[in-house]
Amino acid sequence: MKKIPQMDSVAELARFWDVHDITEFKDELVEVAEPVFERAGESIVQFSLRPEQAAALHRLARSKGVRDTQLVREWVDEKLRTS
Repeated sequence: MKKIPQMDSVAELARFWDVHDITEFKDELVEVAEPVFERAGESIVQFSLRPEQAAALHRLARSKGVRDTQLVREWVDEKLRTS
């Protein structure tokens, strides 16, 4: 019988679930009411983009194989390093 692996990394869990189906582990599933992961030390910043900016960001992120948010985070990190 397959077991769900124990991992602390969201990225590792995402890779695992990319190739497995939840129904393979239905005997192990339990309902959880509280958050499983907390993002300690991170802040959420929201901002608005014009529709054409958002579309361009999305296209560029997809071409690089990343999410929009990851690409923006990389840009902010780069800018802060060079400032």
